[in-house]
Amino acid sequence: MTSLKPSASVPVPGPRHCSFSPAYKLRIVAWYDAAPKNEKGAVLCRERLYHSHVTEWRAARDAGALEKLVDRRTSPARPKKSAADAENERLRRQVERMEKELARNRAASEIPGEASALLEMISESAD
Repeated sequence: MTSLKPSASVPVPGPRHCSFSPAYKLRIVAWYDAAPKNEKGAVLCRERLYHSHVTEWRAARDAGALEKLVDRRTSPARPKKSAADAENERLRRQVERMEKELARNRAASEIPGEASALLEMISESAD
């Protein structure tokens, strides 16, 4: 007989967070607002939404803040950089780092020469 308990080696899925497209949000708000009063709950039930979803989306729409409904990670307002541009930016940062390192190394290599010259001046003046 097998046990109905999940075994320790089987991972249990965590909570799933839904993300809705701006078009979906606007469509649902319009659909909900157009529904007769006694069918609004059916709209929410059918779409597995809460009233708070519709309230939040309607407020954003009414405030003229449709950009709040846009996923900024993938929106056309933030165009994705081309591969060449991304590579150029990465290389520019690398060049800046290397130039700073080179300046630091040059300064460090000049210190022994300056110290040697200073010691020579001190030994000459002591004679």
